[in-house]
Amino acid sequence: MAQMTEYRLGQMVQMKKEHPCGTNCWRIIRVGMDYRIKCIHCGRSVLMPRSRFERRVKSVYSEFEVDPE
Repeated sequence: MAQMTEYRLGQMVQMKKEHPCGTNCWRIIRVGMDYRIKCIHCGRSVLMPRSRFERRVKSVYSEFEVDPE
């Protein structure tokens, strides 16, 4: 059975597939029923359902907190 990982705002994650800009490092900027992640290299953001996000995450880099904006 797969282990459940709790993801939080500001965490940097590595995805299984690369983004067209050449990196696979993303920062989580929205958590809920959907996840919004932002590419560290080019700044593009992507919104995806929780189930798809959890399948595509390879690892968590760090747990930096995002400054309130």
